[in-house]
Amino acid sequence: MKALTWQGKRKVTVEEVPDPVIQAPTDAIVKITSTAICGSDLHLYEIFGPYLDAGDILGHEPMGVVVEVGSAVSQLAVGDRVVVPFNIACGSCFMCRHGLQSQCETTQVTEYGSGAALFGYTKLYGQVPGGQAEYLRVPLADHNHIKVGSDLPDDRYLFLSDILPTGWQGVEYANVPDGGTVAVMGLGPVGQFAARAAVHRGYRVLAVDPEAPRREMAARHGIETFDLTDTVVAELRDLTEGRGPDSVIDAVGLEAHGNPGIKLAQDAIGLLPDAIAQKLMDTAGVDRLAAVYASIDLVRRGGTVSLSGVYAGEADILPMKTMFDKQISLRMGQCNVKRWVDDLLPLVEEPADPLGVMDLVTHHAPLTDAPGLYETFQKKEDGCIKVVLRP
Repeated sequence: MKALTWQGKRKVTVEEVPDPVIQAPTDAIVKITSTAICGSDLHLYEIFGPYLDAGDILGHEPMGVVVEVGSAVSQLAVGDRVVVPFNIACGSCFMCRHGLQSQCETTQVTEYGSGAALFGYTKLYGQVPGGQAEYLRVPLADHNHIKVGSDLPDDRYLFLSDILPTGWQGVEYANVPDGGTVAVMGLGPVGQFAARAAVHRGYRVLAVDPEAPRREMAARHGIETFDLTDTVVAELRDLTEGRGPDSVIDAVGLEAHGNPGIKLAQDAIGLLPDAIAQKLMDTAGVDRLAAVYASIDLVRRGGTVSLSGVYAGEADILPMKTMFDKQISLRMGQCNVKRWVDDLLPLVEEPADPLGVMDLVTHHAPLTDAPGLYETFQKKEDGCIKVVLRP
């Protein structure tokens, strides 16, 4: 089959690789009909090379049709149309029973002290072949699927794999009071859905992004948008009676604008041999924290900062005096996809499309175009906000 593979920093290629096969009786094989490039895939493209091997198959936002099931699979049959969540969970351990599928005790990657295994996302998360491919092996398939109908197009359902529940969880974790105001830092795909989910739930939403096409897209959904300027925190505080919004969602993550010195350090670590680079990242890795700092500065006293963007630094410095003095609550973590499906599936299927899942994709392309589109997405060229590939 054809699959998108990592070959080095800023180098991904489509290669012929062996088709996946049933390895355990709980597996299923899915023929992929749509698979997306996620903003967190760009972290692999740029930073996480020390935890990847040449040939690793990327991608964690797939959906398709079941073509084979293992002998112990009882909830799926050949021909079922499914979305595949990006976390791989058992559904029955302590963590899964408590709605923390991203911490599944069955698939935790204990070698690296990480949570549940993820599709297509480095040795830190199990080095499981990903979904930017023609076929995907789905472990523990009875739990790791979302069965969907056959009448609506893939784009209606595809984002249930990651970014839609991630945005929804960001709002849940933000603890916005009834009738309150929430700011969203970053209007990439996760930020778009977080902002739209907040509007849907009746909150006032203020969102910040340096890219005009992203701001224009968000404005179509009732979101007040602002450019990323040196004065934007003060501007948003002025719009909220001088206090700041009740909650702030950081949908940016570790490669935020700003912090040029840290970017140089990240780049330098990426040039070292993998064993040395891994050690440094495990003990002294740092993130570009401009979005976190801005969120802490902006949120009102007693408010909540919710982190949906990916962070990976073990030596990050946070302004603890400010956080303590302002009595800020901080919530974060990988999305627990299956926890939110019952809330989201009816909204996705509603004819009015209240979360605007059909107003996100800017680029549809065949899988063979993926390498060029990784570059386009990273550079934010051609108005690129979301890429969906059709294997």
